Amino acid sequence: MMMGGFGSGWGGFGAFGLVGMILNLAISIGLIVGVVLLIAWLWRRVNPDGGRPAMAQTGGGTMVSPKEILQVRYARGEITREQYQQMLVDLS
Repeated sequence: MMMGGFGSGWGGFGAFGLVGMILNLAISIGLIVGVVLLIAWLWRRVNPDGGRPAMAQTGGGTMVSPKEILQVRYARGEITREQYQQMLVDLS
């Protein structure tokens, strides 16, 4: 006969005892971590720039403005003079 009606099995922790408690805790923590990682992944998919300012950073750690990037593209011949001038107007 049980006294107090507290659980059954090993040590009063239910059918699986201490192993069940540890397994339940591990699964719960795994689910929480999984949900957090899913939210972070979705945030990066929706917002690829991560909310960074409109300045690009080079490998050396220096900040490059959009106008400087445009100048480099024009110097490389990637865009025409007309495109360059129109893009400068658009950036202003």
